Amino acid sequence: MPIYFDISAAVHHRAGLGRYAASLARELLPLLGDRLAFFYNQEQGIAPLAGLEDVPARTVSLGYKPWRMLVWAGQLAHVGFNRLTPGVELFHATEHLLLPLRDVPTVLTVHDLIFRRYPQHHKPLNRWYLNATLPLFCRRATRIIAVSEQSKRDVVAAYGIPPEKISVIYEAADARFRPQPPEAAAEARRRYHLPERYLLFVGTIEPRKNLGRLLQSFERLRAEGLTDALVIVGKRGWLYDDFLAQWEASPDRAAVIFPGWVDDVDLPAIYAGAQALAFPSIFEGFGLPILEAMGCGTPVACSQTSSLPEVAGDAAVLFDPQDVDALTDALRRLLSDHGLAEALAARGLAQAARFSWARAAQETAALYHELLR
Repeated sequence: MPIYFDISAAVHHRAGLGRYAASLARELLPLLGDRLAFFYNQEQGIAPLAGLEDVPARTVSLGYKPWRMLVWAGQLAHVGFNRLTPGVELFHATEHLLLPLRDVPTVLTVHDLIFRRYPQHHKPLNRWYLNATLPLFCRRATRIIAVSEQSKRDVVAAYGIPPEKISVIYEAADARFRPQPPEAAAEARRRYHLPERYLLFVGTIEPRKNLGRLLQSFERLRAEGLTDALVIVGKRGWLYDDFLAQWEASPDRAAVIFPGWVDDVDLPAIYAGAQALAFPSIFEGFGLPILEAMGCGTPVACSQTSSLPEVAGDAAVLFDPQDVDALTDALRRLLSDHGLAEALAARGLAQAARFSWARAAQETAALYHELLR
């Protein structure tokens, strides 16, 4: 009987959620073997995950919004969608969308409740949907996986879910995020037209990522001669018009580089070539770019809020993300104090090594087995 794992976020390339689903799926396969099966919404142009094409999969073919509404309606009406997952033994939902199933244990991964904490940073329709559905999905799930202690606390406080129903299983950087040879960093600079000295941000362009304050900080640091470019790797998400208007008006507009989405083949070298990762996000459920940068030997400056101190440990310079002066000072320290940058890079390698997808998969599989017993 198959254990179904929802990889919708991965095949749709949904940033952090997609990386979570793909990385965990690859590590679960050797643990579960032919018991593992995939489930996803196969919209037009969607292909199976590379290297996992032979894993049995069941799909639906609906648009993103109609499928979400159908799942919600099924949960409200207590209608089982078991025929979509023949022989299902257990179902793991990975992107805040829990399939309604009868007499089947289910696991729901909750990444964050940012839509509740910062509703102004979400599109109204998405915020409305999550506010209406996630409390229901959390109650209906047999068990919940939270990707950080912060997310666990938020779920308990927001929805009154018993803490013992929630397991914290951390994410990790993929094994390819490791120190790179100098020629790899040089080739990435050539391919993406990057200068020798640049600050790096990785993530979706949206208000919560706090890119407006990062741009202000970069302007100051460039004026001081400490860096030459700000490289923003990631797709445009939502509500980004204010930031783009600020960028258009910036005197350093030409020094801000937008490579867009970068394939994982190239991303480690872009991390490795950066002077530092600047991660000023207002709030994160986990904050995977921090570990990716650390794994590549790149020093990190990140916010002192939400889950980020959990992830960064003592291997980053922390700052108040609401304070441009604090952000600037943190980056200035990294850019001007080479001893500090080298020490944090070394600590970062050790910190990144504390997290692994193999461990996450082992803990997830153990949860499956506990439920199936």
